[in-house]
Amino acid sequence: MTGSGTTRLDLSRRLLLGVRLALLAGALVAAVGLAGWFARDTALGGTWLTTTLGPTAYVVIAHPRSAMSRLRNGVIGHATAIVVGLGSFGAFGLWHAPSVAEIHVESPTRVGAQAVALALTLLVLTLARAHHAPAGATALLISSGIAAPGAPLFGLVVGLAIVLAAAPVLARLPVERDDTADLVGPETPMG
Repeated sequence: MTGSGTTRLDLSRRLLLGVRLALLAGALVAAVGLAGWFARDTALGGTWLTTTLGPTAYVVIAHPRSAMSRLRNGVIGHATAIVVGLGSFGAFGLWHAPSVAEIHVESPTRVGAQAVALALTLLVLTLARAHHAPAGATALLISSGIAAPGAPLFGLVVGLAIVLAAAPVLARLPVERDDTADLVGPETPMG
């Protein structure tokens, strides 16, 4: 096939791949959300779906052979982000401050905590050779107060544990993936 026939075949394959990946991602996120919902009346209850789970699930499902998708990188990445986020949260005296979601504005102190949390997370992950970009979201969620110590942080940790536990299983599923997708396009940064 040449010309438009090849283009249609390529588009059909990408559509099928996209649908398969979307179903996996939807099922994984639904499992986390429903697990949190079923635990709602227990000591474990709370919001288990947080914004850091989306990027983690995406990387693990769409690019399972990527270094960022390694279980080691996910665990070290998010664990580092939690520790650094909490340290930054405390170092900037934010234990009793309302989250940015409550007050709808950043304060210079909160901005400092977030900048330090992300910077230190990146530093530690570089030193550990354990890059996992979604960990940056975890650092920001905690240092912004959105996933503050208590139920919000617990929910984040439980949700991450479920997604990361599923990662090795998902990586072995016989689903065609396009691990070169991020190599297509201009060779300029963010181009």
